[in-house]
Amino acid sequence: MNRSARAFWLRSPGHGEIRDLRLPDPADGEVVVRTLFSGVSRGTETLVFRGGVPASQHGVMRAPFQEGDFPGPVKYGYLNVGVVEEGPAELAGRTVFCLYPHQSRYVVPASAVTPVPDTVPAERAVLAGTVETAVNALWDAAPLVGDRIAVVGGGMVGCSVAALLARFPGARVQLVDADPGRAKIAEALGVGFAAPEDALGDCDLVVHASATEQGLARSLELLTAEGTVLELSWYGDRRVALPLGEAFHSRRLTIRSSQVGTVSPARRSSRGYAGRLALALDLLADPALDALVTGESAFEELPEVMPRLASGDIPALCHRIAYGG
Repeated sequence: MNRSARAFWLRSPGHGEIRDLRLPDPADGEVVVRTLFSGVSRGTETLVFRGGVPASQHGVMRAPFQEGDFPGPVKYGYLNVGVVEEGPAELAGRTVFCLYPHQSRYVVPASAVTPVPDTVPAERAVLAGTVETAVNALWDAAPLVGDRIAVVGGGMVGCSVAALLARFPGARVQLVDADPGRAKIAEALGVGFAAPEDALGDCDLVVHASATEQGLARSLELLTAEGTVLELSWYGDRRVALPLGEAFHSRRLTIRSSQVGTVSPARRSSRGYAGRLALALDLLADPALDALVTGESAFEELPEVMPRLASGDIPALCHRIAYGG
């Protein structure tokens, strides 16, 4: 079988390259996957590309199959969809999702891949990792039928949360973002849209995903009495100031964190990561989620595309990478 592969590496902050390599033979219980598509999550991956991961967060930010270390050289990424070329009979020939970097072919334990349902195109399945984060967030948030909900921050995670909330019975859901271009995405997802200054208040729940101090402060302002802000943003080593005087106590407001990768024992602990990811892939049968993929490039173009994504020259939520034949 073919053991050649090509991988995208961040050589140094702001400079990427494609490297050739030879794969090892798979051991028992391992699979060889040929990549069809991978996804660039503009928020996290462009932070890595710019060399912006704080030293104190190098361990926290490691991807499951990362090679090298921050700030570089490092092979980083976690949205990969491919076909199993070799492996157990139940996986051979299946399209699978894996938390693997941008690489044309790779070897991983069979337990590291999740089959993509026949109802989900491989092109859309690159969103599985982010939709899994949204599933985790909503298990933590536990919204109720008829809740008034705002999602502040229309990045990839915020839009994924909004897309799932659009299905929630009787809920009033509004995506809030300073970029008016997010209005079209909100429309495609089936939710309302507003600029921060125009957002509807009296919210029972606000999901905050803008990673800004201003966004979190505005999230508190949008709450009704005894409402909750679910904080999804990751601030690294930045300090965040909040208006916890004023009416914070008298209105009995709550700020709750949602940690990617874990759910409190009081919630769906028996489902674990594999269960959340399988559910996320099932949810991706909805074609409305195609709105989260905002561009596509060939794998060979990644060294030129990543700087443009990092600078904002290519505006993106998830930018899909195609590997051809």
